[in-house]
Amino acid sequence: MKPSPFDYTAPSTVGEALALLTDEEREAKVVAGGQSLIPMLNMRLARPGLLVDITRIPELGRLHVDESGSLHIGAAVRQARAAADTAVRNGWPLLATAIEHIGHPQIRNRGTVCGSLAHHDPAAELPAAALALDARFVITGPRGTRTVTAHDFFVATFSTAVEADELLTEVVFPPLPADHGWAFEELTRRHGDFATVGVAVVLERDATAGTVRTARTVFSGAAPVPVRLPAAEDELVGSDAGQQALAAAAAVALARLTPSDDIHATAEYRREGAAHLLVRACTTAWERCS
Repeated sequence: MKPSPFDYTAPSTVGEALALLTDEEREAKVVAGGQSLIPMLNMRLARPGLLVDITRIPELGRLHVDESGSLHIGAAVRQARAAADTAVRNGWPLLATAIEHIGHPQIRNRGTVCGSLAHHDPAAELPAAALALDARFVITGPRGTRTVTAHDFFVATFSTAVEADELLTEVVFPPLPADHGWAFEELTRRHGDFATVGVAVVLERDATAGTVRTARTVFSGAAPVPVRLPAAEDELVGSDAGQQALAAAAAVALARLTPSDDIHATAEYRREGAAHLLVRACTTAWERCS
């Protein structure tokens, strides 16, 4: 199919982009990589009157680590660029690995980090990674700029805290503890397919006690939004991430996760897969703790 007719413009400043988004005469959609939006246009699931290309706004192409050690990724930064960046790979390897699980190289070469987050497919890798890494989202609109936590950013399937007249300008990842380990796992039928279910894990090691000090476990594909399980984390904290603690955490995942049935998998299959992935991810994350 072909998209319905639309106009196209590429503003050079955030202010110009916001002015276009507040045009009441026609619906405007932001495009950067277009890896999610263009298929929706072709299938006429989206019919905007205007596409606002933000890739020519210089400040949105910035990727840097600030003085506090936080990573800033602008809205126009491609996924491939972020995954290959030395600072990202060294300081936030979970993020780099999650990006590498997205589709195929051609998609990552065009798709943007913020675009995937703003699109918010529940099966996508980056929303779960963002919640596991405690990311903050910087949203700019006609009422000013606000910062939203990952917990509050994802609202429902394909829905986020970004309003129609606002723009997600960057995502910020705080520095991770020195004694941390991480892992990202997902279950797919074939490489490059959308994941049936996935999990992102970050563990912090108490060097003195030799036990887990803090834990973050986040699942994708298990609900309309990324799901963090504090009850599973409680089973890990204070333990040596041994078999008993892992089994208890997996039991929590089986009991608490409530995925849906669809043409790809049953809810029971997703729960079983999530529990298995959690054990594997926690084992890997603990091994990576220094």
